[in-house]
Formats: sequence, C-alpha cells, structure tokens
Amino acid sequence: MSYCTFIGSMKPGEQSVHKIYHDTQYGFPIDDDNELFCRLVLEINQAGLSWTTILNKQESFRKAYHNFNIKKVAAYKEKDFERLMNDAGIIRNRLKINAAIENAKTILALQKEFGSFKNWLAHHHPKTKGEWTSLFKKTFKFTGGEIVNEFVMSAGYLPGAHDATCPIHKKVLKAKPMWNEK
Repeated sequence: MSYCTFIGSMKPGEQSVHKIYHDTQYGFPIDDDNELFCRLVLEINQAGLSWTTILNKQESFRKAYHNFNIKKVAAYKEKDFERLMNDAGIIRNRLKINAAIENAKTILALQKEFGSFKNWLAHHHPKTKGEWTSLFKKTFKFTGGEIVNEFVMSAGYLPGAHDATCPIHKKVLKAKPMWNEK
C-alpha cells in the first residue's frame, strides 16, 4: 500500500502520530463548528513549529481551550489569557492566544449570519488557495498563506491533502462528495 510521500519520509517516532492524523482526520470533512475552530487554532499554533509538536500537544490544547468550545473561548477574559500564557502544555505565544480568542468571537458573528462556521465555509466554497487566503486574512487574525492553506486543505475545502495513490485519498473523496477536484 502506497501512502502519501511525507508519511514514508518521517522518522518512526514521528510517523505513528502523523499516521493517525493522516488516516482519520487530514482532508476529511469536519461538520462540527467547535472542531473546525480546533483545527484553525492548531494550524495557527503550528506557524513556525513542526506539526509533530502540535499533534503531540493537541490534547493539552483541547483541555486548555475548553475543548474548543467557541462560546467559552470567545468569552475569555484577561485571567484566561494569563492562564493560557502560563500553560506549558500549549504554545505560549501572545499573538497566537489572542488570535484564538478573537477568532472565536469572529466565528460567533459568522454563526449568527450564516447559521454555522461550516455554512460560512460552504458559502465560499470552492475557492483557490489565494482566494481562501485573502478571505481569511480579511476575516480572521493570524492567518497567513500556509496557515490558511493547511486549514482549508485539512478540512476538505481544498484538494491535495493526499497523494492520488494514497488509499486514504479515496476515503476522503467518498466522505466529501461536494469536493470537486479539477
């Protein structure tokens, strides 16, 4: 079985954590807004770091950010910000923590207007990588090209998550019928 090239190129210690994510999450549709928010926060926190680091800390992130409950994170106050800044289990970066809180507030507004974050994404689908990046930069904090690319690709809104020969590629296509690869 031929998996994506990057999986085969990893060290065995990294390979196991990546393979779980690769086989069960990467490129698959996400229906829950809190999980979409989770993915956005994780992608933002990956900036400048390895994805292995983020995958190894994902449970700590989940605990620190109240399981990525958008309403709870949007209501965070200074004490919550300080708690996150002192949590060694996550990435303690002021800009990234602030982005999570501000982006939660933005998602609440999108939910009011579109019914859900997922509906907002679907409303704008399909777009090119550049169009997604432009939209996200106008809408969210701390969302550069690579962050946006990985977020929309990992959530199934941009093709290319898996090599065409990867067996997971077919599973992703079956799970995302609206996904139109051109």
